[in-house]
Amino acid sequence: MNSRIKLREARPDELLFFQQMDQDRDTRDHITRYTLAEHEREFARTDIVYLSICEDSRLVGYFILALGADPASVEFRRIVVSCRGIGIGQAAIPAMEVYCREQLHCRRIWLDVFDSNPRGRHIYQKLGYRLFDTGELEGRKLLYMDKSLTDPAGKPR
Repeated sequence: MNSRIKLREARPDELLFFQQMDQDRDTRDHITRYTLAEHEREFARTDIVYLSICEDSRLVGYFILALGADPASVEFRRIVVSCRGIGIGQAAIPAMEVYCREQLHCRRIWLDVFDSNPRGRHIYQKLGYRLFDTGELEGRKLLYMDKSLTDPAGKPR
């Protein structure tokens, strides 16, 4: 993992930057974009976790995680990075998994990714996420993927 990549809980004053990153041409087709008001509403929820991705001390992206009815499972709802193709997301995802295991006490992470997002699909598969179902959103095919955070004996990975 890139040791220069660190995660921390996001701050309310970063939401405008997150909303601006959502508008990037390479990002906007792969996520359900939020307005600033939607980010503020989501950020205020107790079942939603925003994590800031920092390279050295510079903010370079964010995650949104959603806690559901099953406390052992978390939805990896979103990752957005400001600079794609240089490994920030690939370095940040394992750090997010450690956060989920150690801070949220989860044993499983799941996500959905649009079939039309080959870069995202490739990275998730490379990092050990496996397809478990498919669906559709607004006429676009979704792939549901998950990853266990424990080994077959139930111990943390």
